[in-house]
Amino acid sequence: MKRYVLAALVAAGGLAVPLARANGDSASDYLLSQSTFIPFDAKLSQEETEQLNGVVAEAKKQGFTIRVALIASELDLGAVPSLWRKPQTYARFLGQELFFVYKGRLLTVMPNGYGVSRGGKPLRDAQRAVNALPKPGESGAALAAGATGAVQRLAAQAGVRVKIPKPSSGDGGISDRIIIAAIAGSVVLLLLAGFAARRRLARR
Repeated sequence: MKRYVLAALVAAGGLAVPLARANGDSASDYLLSQSTFIPFDAKLSQEETEQLNGVVAEAKKQGFTIRVALIASELDLGAVPSLWRKPQTYARFLGQELFFVYKGRLLTVMPNGYGVSRGGKPLRDAQRAVNALPKPGESGAALAAGATGAVQRLAAQAGVRVKIPKPSSGDGGISDRIIIAAIAGSVVLLLLAGFAARRRLARR
């Protein structure tokens, strides 16, 4: 049940930031404290989101730190829509936006390609490595898959092997629904018991 509450809060946060800074750069807000920026309009499934976050977390665990921004549409760029479909330029721009908090590797993923920077500066060898990958494609799922492959490629270039973690099974969701149903049933039973008790008292 906690997961549902957390998901609701995350969703609310995902909507609140763009509204709060409609003319800003949403990715730079999120990546100040998080390792990935996944825009609402990418419409990723929980499994796809977990897989991308898992790869980034596993890479960090192995000593390869990187932050990733998925850009699914021009709207995700806020005040800099001119950088749409310019992943390399945007990677440098975003790196400069984050510079005072995060100076590490940064990967941006757009439908037409990838951008890599560090501290707002291009990483030429890393850029060549991701340029060799197929273009991600338009859908959110394609962007996430492309980002996952790019993180693996960049980590491998640095001598770090990163495995794609298996997504969590759906059993947890089923269990949560069972718990919620049980709680709801208990509440109904308590209400019915309360009404019955009141009727008995009224008869006396």
